[in-house]
Amino acid sequence: MAQATESVITRERFATGKTYQEYIESGIRNREQFDDNYGSLAISGEQQTALSDLASQPNGPDHMVIIGEDWCPDVYRGMPVGVRIAEALGIEVRIFERDENKDMIAEYLKDGEFESIPVYIFYNAEHVELGHFIERPALANEQMDQLYEVLGDMRPEAIGERLGHEPSEEEIQQARAEGRERYLEWQRTSETWANWRVAAVDEVIELLRGAV
Repeated sequence: MAQATESVITRERFATGKTYQEYIESGIRNREQFDDNYGSLAISGEQQTALSDLASQPNGPDHMVIIGEDWCPDVYRGMPVGVRIAEALGIEVRIFERDENKDMIAEYLKDGEFESIPVYIFYNAEHVELGHFIERPALANEQMDQLYEVLGDMRPEAIGERLGHEPSEEEIQQARAEGRERYLEWQRTSETWANWRVAAVDEVIELLRGAV
């Protein structure tokens, strides 16, 4: 929905953001994960038709901001999804790092408190906000226990219980590195992770339908 007060994200500020190509070529962490999530999402014919119809409306989406950070799994999954949505809509998108743009994220706190990312913000041609999406789709929140099962409990005391002795710092780091590898493999192969990408597209379609 449109902002009640004037946003710090003016049309001029929008123009200063990075394109997605500029962003991924800027030395970001997790480049491989960004590329995998971009390449692995297939916008369905039904989704494409819905997005094209939305873009053709008189008050339809014209440009989009994405706020994120390269270390965050929700971002390296969700930012490429947002970019694919923008491409399907045929609109311009600009990327802003959250930690360098605290005034921006302050307008989009999850539950009025948390600087959750990514954030998608959609605007019409007059740069009036049509709506925004924060962090992840509802489906991902409902299925988050699957992620925790893959990672396992990474608290030092839990690692110690599995090892049968108080873990050294090296053992803690090794256990966490192994957990990350399991997590990355799950992302690459899991139908659950893939479905979260698709669900984000569907939620954005519903968001924009309610606005235009």
